[in-house]
Amino acid sequence: MTTTVQATTPTDEAPRRGDLGWHGSSFATQVWVLTQRSLNSFLRDPRMLFFSLLQPLVMLLLFSQVFGGISKLGSLHQWGSYINYLLPSTLVTTAMTSAMSSGVGLLTEMSNGVIARFRSMPVSLFSVLLARSLSDTVRMAIQLIVMLIAAALLFGFTPAGGMMGVAAALLVSLVVGWGLGWLFLAIATWVKKAETMQAVAFLTMFPLMFGSSAYMPVSTMPGWVQVIANINPLSYAIFASRGLATTIWEANPAYTLFASLAISGVIALVGGFIATRNFRRTN
Repeated sequence: MTTTVQATTPTDEAPRRGDLGWHGSSFATQVWVLTQRSLNSFLRDPRMLFFSLLQPLVMLLLFSQVFGGISKLGSLHQWGSYINYLLPSTLVTTAMTSAMSSGVGLLTEMSNGVIARFRSMPVSLFSVLLARSLSDTVRMAIQLIVMLIAAALLFGFTPAGGMMGVAAALLVSLVVGWGLGWLFLAIATWVKKAETMQAVAFLTMFPLMFGSSAYMPVSTMPGWVQVIANINPLSYAIFASRGLATTIWEANPAYTLFASLAISGVIALVGGFIATRNFRRTN
């Protein structure tokens, strides 16, 4: 009696090597969990929470008092008070300065080993960057809302655009801050040092802030500064924010709105691409 042995051949049901083991949660879940993690670290630190909310209020107090005298200029009479002119632009400039913390926060986690632990896990590195961007945008929104409430209660901010206009100005500021946040993330993955990151950021921010219509009308500036202010990307966002909040437009409404949002989108795309590429190459 003979026994026939049939050779077994691999079938489609046999597990492939690449399918063995756990490949991690979905991308959306990773972003959600990492965003919550960043927000919790912010909300559970009373000192960080206090000073992050205090900073925009101090800036608003200083600028409203130091530059308050220029409200007597004829070019500012249409806004009623200097705070009505100042606050919409302060939303944008505060969003810009707050966006810098995205890069600083990433560098902090790169230096203390958090990012190194993420690299050893089945986690998308882009989800780490995206979660940082989203959590910082939420933090930025909290800062701006607190500043708006304080401006209305303490500084006499009375926007002609009403709640809807202020909400739209807030949204424009958040889009600008979100776009700049990606730029600072890209800078962070390039310089790799928090000190260098802050130096580059301040060197970038101050010309943009003071070379715009943030604190006084462009028409009151010297001729060469007017040229810079009119081509300054930040000016478009400030024109849009101020126009939405006060219903007084210093430039074409549709053009300034489109330009501010489009520029922010381009900055986010370019910054996101560079940040992701550099982040994946970083050891």
